[in-house]
Amino acid sequence: MPIELWPPLSVIRSHLDPEAEPPGKEAVDAAGHAASAPTAEIDLALPLTELARRRLVLAARNFNARWAPGRIVSVLHEGRLLGVLLDKKLPGSSERWQGFMAASEADWASAYDVLLEPSDEPFEPLFGLIQAWNQVSLAPLPQQVARVQGEISATRLAAIRAVHDEYVNGTPLAIEPAPGHIALRSVGGGYFSVLSGTPLGPEDERAQYQQLYREAAARLSAATSRNGIGAGSTAPATPPGALAQAQPAAGGAEQQGLLGRLRRWFGADAWVRPALAMLALVVVVQNLALFGGTSESEDEVRFRAVPVEPAGASADLGVIWKPGVSVQDSIRLLRSIDADVVAGPDDKGTWYLRVPDVKESTTALSASPLVASVGPP
Repeated sequence: MPIELWPPLSVIRSHLDPEAEPPGKEAVDAAGHAASAPTAEIDLALPLTELARRRLVLAARNFNARWAPGRIVSVLHEGRLLGVLLDKKLPGSSERWQGFMAASEADWASAYDVLLEPSDEPFEPLFGLIQAWNQVSLAPLPQQVARVQGEISATRLAAIRAVHDEYVNGTPLAIEPAPGHIALRSVGGGYFSVLSGTPLGPEDERAQYQQLYREAAARLSAATSRNGIGAGSTAPATPPGALAQAQPAAGGAEQQGLLGRLRRWFGADAWVRPALAMLALVVVVQNLALFGGTSESEDEVRFRAVPVEPAGASADLGVIWKPGVSVQDSIRLLRSIDADVVAGPDDKGTWYLRVPDVKESTTALSASPLVASVGPP
């Protein structure tokens, strides 16, 4: 029986298709935070308390705005929030970067998608799936409201580059197509291991998923070129079927050897940035199984223990709602003051918020009939 992948393709298309109604403020706020439309998918996959905890840890990391290899950034494009893992600066350009699209739909993973793992935390859960088959080029433009949403180690970035090489070279994989299944596999001649999906099969609906993201990557690349930064330097989107037509990358004997490949995969940034091993990732897939096997349950969720920072570490206010207040009403109130939930509820029912102005937000929340109490965390 075919596995029903989550979220449905229609939901993904509505988020990426420029012909669809843009999510607007319901999707992203002025600071580039994900709101209802993009987060609805991840909120259904992750328990809300776990989602809030992971975002609290990310907020506590407090990344600066500098772009660097291995950093995950969110960009606002066509009224939608997209994720990109930065790989390297393009030659001859001081501003333009090449990277890989980042998404959240683990069920739709192929053999050339890499799911981030515990050692990669903290990062925004919306961007935990790196599409090594889907390159993009972009430049930091003000209208994109770019924000750093995580940073992976040099080793993890090298592994993703190795997966990209497999895709470009058409490396045969001894794995049967199995949509909705993920597992660890070796790449780079066994030098790395990554968590990925399976190859695409005949009439595989994941091909439509990939086409939607290819088109999104192409539009994002073209948008920054039209604004005059690095025009003509865009990384071309790989067309459907390119894998079957791809030829091995050219290179000398050193490049074809393991040492040459490792130098290329690690690049110049390997020595300037230490590996980051922080906290943990909750891998959530509707049907998680080893290749060729089955999971013990249809909806298996794997949690991994991590140290949790105090709930108030990065919060400005703590709020307790009155009994009977609906989620929809509380969300509307928090959006009206541009508040972000970073943790909660704790054993006292307190939700922890980050707000743009503590005094004004305290006044607004205190005046609301929905709020039982509000104060410092």
